[in-house]
Amino acid sequence: MKQTVLVSGGAGYIGSHTTVELIEAGFNVVVIDNLSNSEASALDGVRQITGKDFPFEVVDCCDKAALEEVFKKYEFDSVIHFAAFKAVGESVAEPLKYYGNNLNSFCNIIELMNKYGRHNVLFSSSATVYGEPEELPVTEQSMRQPATSPYGNTKQMCEDILRDCVKAYNKDGNGLKGIALRYFNPIGAHPSALIGELPRGVPNNLVPFITQTAAGVRECLSVFGDDYDTPDGSCQRDYIDVVDLAKAHVVAIKRLVDGKNKANYEIFNIGTGRAVSVLELVNAFEKVNNLKLNYKIAPRRAGDVTAIWADPTQANNELGWKAERTVEETLASAWAWEKHVRGIE
Repeated sequence: MKQTVLVSGGAGYIGSHTTVELIEAGFNVVVIDNLSNSEASALDGVRQITGKDFPFEVVDCCDKAALEEVFKKYEFDSVIHFAAFKAVGESVAEPLKYYGNNLNSFCNIIELMNKYGRHNVLFSSSATVYGEPEELPVTEQSMRQPATSPYGNTKQMCEDILRDCVKAYNKDGNGLKGIALRYFNPIGAHPSALIGELPRGVPNNLVPFITQTAAGVRECLSVFGDDYDTPDGSCQRDYIDVVDLAKAHVVAIKRLVDGKNKANYEIFNIGTGRAVSVLELVNAFEKVNNLKLNYKIAPRRAGDVTAIWADPTQANNELGWKAERTVEETLASAWAWEKHVRGIE
């Protein structure tokens, strides 16, 4: 019998790519999404890539009654929880929006999993839990520093909720088990160019802003700060290809399903282990796609940390997972996706 996974936020950027990888790895999926910051068309792309259909329900995870209907309707033992608001800057401006949505949605998922005896949960965490790190690269043992944004704080709090609930609801080794994947900066698109990052309005993430500037949708790209304590003055990040990231979710879910987890609650960094600055990424995009970008240096942005990148050794060794695609391949896929969306030849 095929394992079924509930994917919350499955029409979103990382959710849609993970749904593809789950289906291609032999899992059945049920996708829920409230479409507040995603498009149902992404799921058409998933169906096109995989050649498979799957159930999709428009459900807000903050609506416990509607979410409970999904638990009653479908048989699944595993949940991958992506559904959350995710813009750092917006979270600084609207903290209550983030605390209300991101915490309530996750608490509802956990409560219903416990009620209906569903055992495996994979939480979509983030490198933002490390705050402004004291040492680089960060390992899973690195101290979590105070989050620099409410968004990052919700990720820390949801990790704590998962840890505490696993402890409370797994007394005999047969209850709730959880993995938090702390991922770094996902970029790029599926090689088919049928799914990719599709932000509504002005993008909050760097690469969609780069591709939209290249496509003429945005007049100018702002690089926030050139006076950070880094080699070229711009922030450094660990940019990971979204397909590599999606594959990490598949191996993590398999670990839980097969009972290979070494603790009832585990944490893994999902990154490349390489630091790339904003300006390096801009230059690499120009080079690989043979384009010139109109960009300017702008003031620093609230909530941004100077530099962070992963030590992914634990994920490499324990999950047998490794980031494989190069930054160049990833930036080429991002531009191919943007051209597909805009109908550019």
